Amino acid sequence: MNARYSPPEESTLGGLVRPSGARSSVRRGSPTSTHASALGSGFLGIGIAIVAALQSMLGIALFLLRADDYPSLLPALAAWLLLMVTFLGLTITISATGERLPDWLYGVFLSSLGAVVWLDFVAIAPLGDVGRYATSSVSAGFILLVVVTLRSRWEVLLASALLGTAFLVAILLTTPLTPVTIPAQIVTVALAVGPGVTGVLLVSGFERMLKRELDRVLVQSTVTAPRLAVGMLASEELAQLDLAAEELLEAVASGEAPLPLPPALSSRASGLATELRLHLIEGRRETWLVHAVTESEHLGRRVTVTDPGTLAGLLDDVQRDALLAALWLLATDATGVSPTRAVAVELGPLDPGRASGVAERLVVPITMTVTGLRRNRVDPGVWEALDQVGRYSDSTTAGGVLIELDCVVENPVDAPRPS
Repeated sequence: MNARYSPPEESTLGGLVRPSGARSSVRRGSPTSTHASALGSGFLGIGIAIVAALQSMLGIALFLLRADDYPSLLPALAAWLLLMVTFLGLTITISATGERLPDWLYGVFLSSLGAVVWLDFVAIAPLGDVGRYATSSVSAGFILLVVVTLRSRWEVLLASALLGTAFLVAILLTTPLTPVTIPAQIVTVALAVGPGVTGVLLVSGFERMLKRELDRVLVQSTVTAPRLAVGMLASEELAQLDLAAEELLEAVASGEAPLPLPPALSSRASGLATELRLHLIEGRRETWLVHAVTESEHLGRRVTVTDPGTLAGLLDDVQRDALLAALWLLATDATGVSPTRAVAVELGPLDPGRASGVAERLVVPITMTVTGLRRNRVDPGVWEALDQVGRYSDSTTAGGVLIELDCVVENPVDAPRPS
């Protein structure tokens, strides 16, 4: 009998979730694999391939215009033929294998590009001006864009660096450097190396934006949750617990596990019971806001929630959605280079002496402390969202911004109960 339970260790986007029994938000690491989470980057790869094809056509045109200057066209023609075969073969193979590029195929691809660069340099070496006559070797840098969505970033950057090194060596060995020739050399090296670097930055930004939007959509599902509920990952955890309990009971019923239970099985049964009790308790003291923050790959890094009275559950759907939107805007750093940005949200305590002015209503105080952000850098959408949560006031502190809200909610004591 094998009754084992291991709770999920990743959030909905691959980040580490909080350990069992932890409260508020937990800082997470980045997803385990950048490429594995590259959702939709294949569509971006199609556009990149089109750019590479257009640049290759331009390179062929430049080669034909200067063909008369070559002492021997054979190496240059061989370079262009090999480049076209590599590009078309790689495109067809990727389409046939479902946008996958195994290591061996990537090695063949880089070897072919290396041969293209070498043949082009052999052809133009007697001309004494790499920057002016390099064509297929420059296009090899653009062809490298085809794999930017299929391989890890460091691999593409390393290939671009090797290509740039090859150009520098060829220039130093064959081209006299004068004020007249240096500009052409710089432009050519930039054209060869730039596509790989730019492609990596483009794909990285695209994946970051896509994961953030997907994370927000997943977290948005908590807005309509009951006041006290389990999180999005609870169904998976409970399913594993249920399976482990069923296996244990089946072993007892079939006689595989003798009675009384051996110490190992007894300890396992006790552990399952403890896990089930923890889930029942957790569902009675964690609100939608705690789950939205702890299970979000983005909010979990920068937002902490303190809500001992589970007051966030009293907010209606409109107030929840607006509060979540404000937290997203406050936690988002447009530049992506501010590790000090943090948002601390504290709800309560309730003040019995504070009247809402409306019968059957309560005022829930919410305090939001944002560090690493100046008042004039707050997104205007934050104030629009907070208007829907309740009355707010803001002030500037030494480390950031302090926002205090009075959120008017329905008194749960006066809420209608189903018959």
